[in-house]
Amino acid sequence: MLIRHSTVRDIDRIMQIYERARAFMVQTGNPNQWGPTNWPPRSIVEQDVACGKGYVCEHDGAIVGVFYFDSGADVEPTYAQIDDGAWLDASPYGVVHRIASDGTVRGTGQFCLEWAFAQCGHLRIDTHADNVVMQNLLRKLGFVHCGTIYVYEDRFPRLAFEKI
Repeated sequence: MLIRHSTVRDIDRIMQIYERARAFMVQTGNPNQWGPTNWPPRSIVEQDVACGKGYVCEHDGAIVGVFYFDSGADVEPTYAQIDDGAWLDASPYGVVHRIASDGTVRGTGQFCLEWAFAQCGHLRIDTHADNVVMQNLLRKLGFVHCGTIYVYEDRFPRLAFEKI
C-alpha cells in the first residue's frame, strides 16, 4: 500500500469511501458518530485537499482509504481540554481525523495509522464511544485511552487516545 496527498481528482472517490464508512458504522452499532450529520461534508474534504492535510491510501493503484493528518504543537484545538484523564505527553504531536476505508483491503486502517505514527512518533486520535471497531484497532496498535474530549461537530463525547 501507498500513502499520498489527496487531490481534487480524488474527491468523488473519497466521498464514496465516507458513504461506505457511514453504512459500516451503522452496521457495527455506531450510528451517531458520522450518520446524523452525514459527516464529513464535501466542503471539509475539499479543505483537506486545499491545505495539503488530506491523504489517501492506495492499493494496486486504487484508492482504498482516506484520512486527515496534521502535526505540530497544539494542532488540534479540541484536545486542549480533556476530561476524566490526561494526555500522556505535552510535546508536539500528530493527529489523525476522518480515517476510513472502503473495506476491500484488510489492514488499511492499521497501515494508515502506522504511517501517521511514523511521521511524528507521537500521535493522538479520538473516536465515538460506540465505535468499538476503532477502539479495538487503536488498542491493538498500542494506543492508550487518556480521557474524554468534545468536538465542535456534535454533542457526543469522544474517547481520546494517544501513542508515544
